[in-house]
Amino acid sequence: MKITGARMVIESLKEERVDVVFGYPGGAIMNVYDEIYKQSFFQHILTRHEQAAIHAAEGYAKSTGKVGVAIVTSGPGFTNAVTGLADAYMDSVPLVVISGQVPTTIIGTDGFQEIDAVGISRPCTKHNYLVKDIKDLPRIIKEAFHIASTGRPGPVHVDIPKDITAEVANFIYPKEVNLPTYKPTVNYNKRQLKKAMDAIAKSKKPLLYVGGGAILSNCSYEIREFARMTKIPVVETLMARGVLSHDDDLLIGMLGMHGEFAANMAAHDTDCIISLGARFDDRVTGRLDEFAKKAKVIHVDIDPASIAKLVHTNYPIVGDLKVTVEGMIEAAKEMEFNDFSNWVSLLREYKQKEPLRFNDSDAVIKPQWVIQRVGETLGDNAIISTDVGQHQMWAAQFYPFSYPRQWNTSGGLGTMGYGLPAAMGVARGNKDKVSINFTGDGSILMNIQELMTCVENNLPVINIVLNNNYLGMVRQWQTLFYENRLSETDLTAQPDFKMLVEAFGGNGYRVSTKKEFDEALKDAVEKKKVAMIEVIVSRDEIVLPMVPNGHALNEMTLLGENNE
Repeated sequence: MKITGARMVIESLKEERVDVVFGYPGGAIMNVYDEIYKQSFFQHILTRHEQAAIHAAEGYAKSTGKVGVAIVTSGPGFTNAVTGLADAYMDSVPLVVISGQVPTTIIGTDGFQEIDAVGISRPCTKHNYLVKDIKDLPRIIKEAFHIASTGRPGPVHVDIPKDITAEVANFIYPKEVNLPTYKPTVNYNKRQLKKAMDAIAKSKKPLLYVGGGAILSNCSYEIREFARMTKIPVVETLMARGVLSHDDDLLIGMLGMHGEFAANMAAHDTDCIISLGARFDDRVTGRLDEFAKKAKVIHVDIDPASIAKLVHTNYPIVGDLKVTVEGMIEAAKEMEFNDFSNWVSLLREYKQKEPLRFNDSDAVIKPQWVIQRVGETLGDNAIISTDVGQHQMWAAQFYPFSYPRQWNTSGGLGTMGYGLPAAMGVARGNKDKVSINFTGDGSILMNIQELMTCVENNLPVINIVLNNNYLGMVRQWQTLFYENRLSETDLTAQPDFKMLVEAFGGNGYRVSTKKEFDEALKDAVEKKKVAMIEVIVSRDEIVLPMVPNGHALNEMTLLGENNE
C-alpha cells in the first residue's frame, strides 16, 4: 500500500508490537504526530521535556526487557534528548529514538531548528541513521529495532527529515534484516570455555563477578544455577543488583567504591575471578593495578571490545552470556571441583566482621533506615528507581532485591534527574508493581515537571525525597578530600515539596519521624496516585564503606574510623 513516510513510522511501530511511546512534538516531526493522532495501536505519553522522554523509555526498557521508544523533534528537541541517549549508551539500554529533521533541501543551511543530530548522536548511540529516501524508511526502522535489542544492547537513533515524512511510497515492512557487517557472536568458543572451566576447577578461591550484562541477557536463573552447582560465591556490581536474591547464602554483596567489605575483600583475595557481563568499570575496580592481582581472569562478554580493555584477561570468551553460562552448567556436570567451603566461610566471616550498618537514631531519621523500611514494607512488590547521589548508593546497599529488573538506576553516566521519568517508565510497564523513586533534594528538581506527566497519565510513582539540604555526594567528597570547603553544595533554599506536588495534582507528605513515614508510605501506596514523601533526614550522613580515589579495594574507609 502507498502511504506517507509519517504513516510508515506508525505502521513500523505496530509491526514491532510497540505498546507505548514517550515523546514531545514539534515542527519537524509534526507529520508523524498527525499520524499518532489518528492511530490506536499504541499509547503515546507526552512528557514535559525531551530528556524525560528518553529516561522514561529507559525505565520501561530496563524493567520489562523490551525495546523502549521515544520520539522528539529537531534542533533543541533533539539536543534535549542527548543526555538520555548518552545514559542509555553507557548502560546498554535497548532504545529506538526517532527525531524529526528539517527538510532535506534545507540540511546544511543553518535552517530554523536545524542541528546535526546524526553527528551529535554518533558518539553516544550504538548506531544511527539519517533517512534520505522514503523507500529506505521501513528497512531502517526494522534494522534499528534489531540492532538495539541484539548483541550488546543500546540506543539507536533514526533522524527523519520532514519532507521524507510527507512523501508517499509503497510500504513493505521487511520480515528479516540483512546486515553483513553486524553479526554479534552468540555462541562461545568451546575450546576456550573448556580451558576456563579447567582453571575454575583447579582454583581454590574462585569468585563470580556479575555485571549488568547478566540482567540484559536474562541470565539470572542460569547464574544462580551455576553458583549452586559449584558453590562459588558471587559479588554483584551496582547494575547487577537482583541477579541473586538478597538472602542467597552465596551472595557476598555488592563490590566497588561503595561496596560491602566482604565483597571487596573477596575481589582482593580471589585466585580466579569469573567476570560475567561486567566491564571492570573504575568505580568497581578501584586502583586497577591492585584489582584481583592474585587471580586468573576469565572474562565473558558479548562485546569483544569490552574484553581485556582494562584488565589483562587469561581466558577471554566472546558470546551471549545466557548461552555461555548454559554451556558452563553443562560442562560443570562432568567435572570435579575443589571444595570451596573454607573460602566461602572466610567471606562469611568478613560479612560478620564488617556488615553493612549505620548508627540508627530516634532523634533524626537516617536515610538508610528509610530504604530498609520500604524494603520491609513492600519487598518484592516494588520496583526501585533512583536518581544519582548518596541515596542511590544507600538504595543499592540496603534494599532487599530479590529478582532481576527490580532495580533501575543510572550507572555509567550518573545522571541526576533520571529517577522520576525512569520510574514513570517502570510504572507504565509494570502495572502490578509499586514504582518507587528514591531521590535527593538536588536530583528531584531536575525533572520535576514530570509530576504533571504522572498525573495526566495515572502513573502512580512514589517519590521518596531524602532531604538533607545538600548536594549530598558532592558535599561528602568536599568534607573528606577538600578540607570541608563546601563550595556550592548547600541547598537550604528549597521549595515546599508537599505543596509543589499538590500543585501538580499529586499527593504530598512531609515527615520527620519514623511513625510519620510509615503512615505516609501506607497512604501513598493505597491512593495509587503520584506522590512525594519528603523525609527530613540526618544532614551530615555519609555513604560507607568507601574506597577513596586511587586506592585498592582492600583500602576501604569503614564505619567507626572517625566517622561515627
